[in-house]
This record gives sequence, C-alpha cells and structure tokens, in this order.
Amino acid sequence: MSRFGPLPWGRLRQVSAIVWSAAGSLAAWWWLLFCQGFFWRTDVRLPPSRDPGTWPSVCVVVPARDEAAVLPASLPSLLAQDYPGRAEVFLVDDGSTDGTGELARELADRHGGLPLTVGSPGEPPAGWTGKLWAVRHGMGLARARDPEYLLLTDADIAHAPDSLRRLVAAARTGGFDIVSQMARLRVASLWERLVVPAFVYFFAQLYPFRRIGREGTRTAAAAGGCVLLRAEAAERARVPDAIRGAVIDDVALARAVKRSGGRVWLGLADRVDSVRPYPRLRDLWRMVSRSAYAQLRHSPVLLAGTVAGLVLVYLVPPVAVVAGAVTGSGAAVVLGAAAWLVMSGTYVPMLRYCRQPLWLAPLLPFTAFLYLLMTVDSAVQHRRGRGAAWKGRTYARPDAVPDEG
Repeated sequence: MSRFGPLPWGRLRQVSAIVWSAAGSLAAWWWLLFCQGFFWRTDVRLPPSRDPGTWPSVCVVVPARDEAAVLPASLPSLLAQDYPGRAEVFLVDDGSTDGTGELARELADRHGGLPLTVGSPGEPPAGWTGKLWAVRHGMGLARARDPEYLLLTDADIAHAPDSLRRLVAAARTGGFDIVSQMARLRVASLWERLVVPAFVYFFAQLYPFRRIGREGTRTAAAAGGCVLLRAEAAERARVPDAIRGAVIDDVALARAVKRSGGRVWLGLADRVDSVRPYPRLRDLWRMVSRSAYAQLRHSPVLLAGTVAGLVLVYLVPPVAVVAGAVTGSGAAVVLGAAAWLVMSGTYVPMLRYCRQPLWLAPLLPFTAFLYLLMTVDSAVQHRRGRGAAWKGRTYARPDAVPDEG
C-alpha cells in the first residue's frame, strides 16, 4: 500500500519488479565489493624492490604513427632516463604523414641522452595490426643488441627519470617476466573528468590487479603504455607473432606470456603519465568503441550479457530511487540508494588517484550509460564491416583477444 491508498495489481507488479531489481543490484555490489579482487582499491603500485648487482641491458621500443603533436612532451623523457645499465631507444615510425620520424631525430639531437634509432617497417601485411607490426620491427632492431629486457611504451607516454630503473628493479626482485604500469591518464576537460577515471576503474573491475600478480591464477592483463618485458619470455611466448591480429594487444600480450609459464604484474603508476588529450566526447568515444566489441570476442551473446550487466549494476540503483519515490515504495528507495552508495564508495579511491573532485562519484551511472552506448556502437560498426579504426587504418574484422573467457 502506498500513502495514496491501495495500489492496482499491475502497478504492484511494477513496484515488485523495481524492488527485486534493486535488491539484485545491491547483491551484485556486495559481491563486487568483496569477491572481485578488491578491484576498487588503488594501492597496487610497484612492489618493493632492490637494485640488482649488475643492471641488465634494456631496449625501449616505441611504435609511433602521426605522433608529432605529443612527441615533444614524451620522447625527451625516455632519452633522459637515469639508468645505470646499457639502454637505448628504438622509435618505429609507422607510416606517419606528420613528420614523426624527423621530429624524433631532431629531439634526440637537441636533448641528447640515450641513443635513438628511428626505423620504419612499411605497411603491415594482412592479419597484422599496425601497432603490433611496428612493435615486431622494433623488437627485430633491438635483437641485434641482445637485451635482457624490452620496454614497450607508447609515443604519448612520459616517464619520470627513474622510471626504467624502478621497473627493472621490480622485475628482477619479484622474478616477473612482465612489469606493467597503467599510466596516469590526462584528466583536464569536462568529458575527461567524466569518462577517463571510469576507464581505469572498469578495466580494474575486469582485470583485478591483485589477481594478475598472484601465481596460479588465470587472470592476466597489461597496460600497453608501459610494459617491461623480459626478452626470453617474449621468445618463449612467440610475441608479437602469436598475437599479431589482436586489437587489445596489451591484454593479449600478458595472456600469451602467462600462458607460456611467465609471471605478470600490473599496477597503477605514480610517475608514468599519458600526455595525449581527449578534450571532446567524440575523441573518448572513438578510443573506447574501437576495441569494445573485440573485448567481447565479437559475440552477440556476450554483448547482450554485458548490456544486461551494466543495466543491473549501474543503472538500476538510480532508477530504483526515482521510481520508488514516485510510487511510494520505500523498499525500492532504500535498496536503490544502498546500491548507489556502495557504487559511489568504490569509485572514490579512483577519483582520488586521478586527482578529481569526489562529487563525480554519484555520476558514475551516467558514465556507465555512456560506456554502454559506446559498446553497442562498437558492435554496430563491426556488423557494418567497419571494425576497429585508428589513425587512418580500419580493420574489417579484427581478431579478438585469444581465449578471453
């Protein structure tokens, strides 16, 4: 009964559906809170390490396509690495039309530091994504130096002077074949504030960092902007040839290495930053939608399940609060508000990590709705034969990450 009198049977059924949906959402949030690897915590940083007696040699491989706008803010930070061992940088100019390769040489002449080699692989053959073809070329150039480690890093990533030293020390101390850091993404515009922290939050929810570093688990992922990879592990896993068509190449790389017996660690970065701006919603939309359906292995069933899950977990709580207030259902209001509160609470640590105001936390349902639309749009584009598009290349039917389930 509402405060306006008895509810008709049809309306009572609607209220019951809202209450049960809100209860299901709250139950899902309690499970996520305690049983999904504490994904919401942001204290997974580089593990404790000690300097090795002898510093191993490292080759840095930077695939770059039309990156002249960001290279002045990123490449000098690599060249200026304070690394006690032998290290050099290989920038692979992947068919750029904006003078990326020439600019890289100019920056190296101007700033000095680590030796820089600029190479070009030509257009990728069928079955290869452009980035992985460029990485393959860079690894081939590096092979002549016989490095113990490879640092795979994107052209928009700026590293603190001690970044390489700390990565190698962590890998050596922990016995890891991959040490990867999720670069701190740029958050400046309104849309970046709404979308970017949630990007890292959702990624951690899919791939809880604590599980990745734990031996005996199948969970594996890396962040493509900063991946220190042991060269022997790359050969054993046949990387990058084994993952040559993967659009989500960082996760595919980590899976291949872990499947071949390697150890993987992934955490959040303190001193590794992305300098690439995404000022407009259109820019962020393109970034997410280009690979969202590949993440679901191009499966309509997984797409439907993902949409249903996003609705239940993120959209039901605010809808239940509003619907409960309108219908006079206190149970719907209480259950929806409780789920919304837990949701917002799990988002607060990520907002703090991204140095964003905490009032953004209750807006997570709106951001989740945007991601839902981006995912559906990714599937629509795939069905139209457009596939993943990036930097002027379109992959009609990109391979999904192997064995993603």
